[in-house]
Amino acid sequence: MYTDLFASIDLALARRVALVSGSQAPAKPLAIRVFDAHTEGDGSVTLELFDRTLVISDNSNLSDEDPRKSQAIATHMSAQWPWLTSVLLKARRASEPSIRAGTFLRGGREDLPTYIEENGVKYAVDLLLHQDTSLYLDTEPLRAWLTRESRGRSVLNTFAYTGSLGIAALAGGASRVLQVDRSARFLALAARSQELNGFKQNPRDLIAEDVFRVLSKLKSRGSLVDLVLLDPPFFSQTDAGTVDLVQEPLRLLDKVQPLVGHNGRIVLVHNALFLSGNSLHEALSRRCDPRYLSIESRIDATCWGPTPNWPADPAPYNHPTKITVLRVLRKDQSPSNLTVR
Repeated sequence: MYTDLFASIDLALARRVALVSGSQAPAKPLAIRVFDAHTEGDGSVTLELFDRTLVISDNSNLSDEDPRKSQAIATHMSAQWPWLTSVLLKARRASEPSIRAGTFLRGGREDLPTYIEENGVKYAVDLLLHQDTSLYLDTEPLRAWLTRESRGRSVLNTFAYTGSLGIAALAGGASRVLQVDRSARFLALAARSQELNGFKQNPRDLIAEDVFRVLSKLKSRGSLVDLVLLDPPFFSQTDAGTVDLVQEPLRLLDKVQPLVGHNGRIVLVHNALFLSGNSLHEALSRRCDPRYLSIESRIDATCWGPTPNWPADPAPYNHPTKITVLRVLRKDQSPSNLTVR
């Protein structure tokens, strides 16, 4: 019944053979996209490996979809990789949050990894925390960039989620990193990642508060940082502010630009799948003023398959996760003043 799907999965596995062997479990707890819904499949199923756990993310309407498909994938992958200890299904469109977060097709909670390693950095993971896996694999190049570019710099990580970008900055020698997210549960993973890597950080730099309120507080104090990481959700609304990446893709720049010291940077991560890269690039070009804000570069996200089939063309970016580095100049030329606490 699933012959074509399994053939596509097997072809994807052949492309990953240098990363993971079918006969032997990875020596380190790595994380890779095993099968990409939009570049190797029909857009409905993505498979990711976290250490010895396979995560199936199903974006179809499972009330209309035969659940045997996910079971068949679990059986097929367990035959390919007999060292798998668990298979977790995330039904992304389920009405029940616990089902979106994951149900086990093989194994149980005790079989799940607690961290993975990427480029020598350890990141705490909780595969049942949310409908996502708690670590976005597409942004590995951005984490690598942060380890190269953060030495001696102060960093503000807004909408931090589990703090992986901030952890990458700390791994690169950042002088101070503020991680801001409304969820204390998400930031608890950032704290665990700090412990795993032996990073000494003030616990108060993990700020479980509405991002808009924190930005207002920092502005009122005259705080300036070297680098702002702006990776908001697709849509979010609180009584303090609204995020809408389609209707107002650049609104948040107005909030964070005043907090960047002279010659500092903003890294804008834009994840709206249905917004074309050209639309974003044109909006940024109109927004920029060479006296104060300019596009410095783009960072390619990881593209896991050879045949992109995304809902909107991301060009000139390589991926719907569109990452732009912006350079900030200040009329008053004030430098960053956020120091180690």
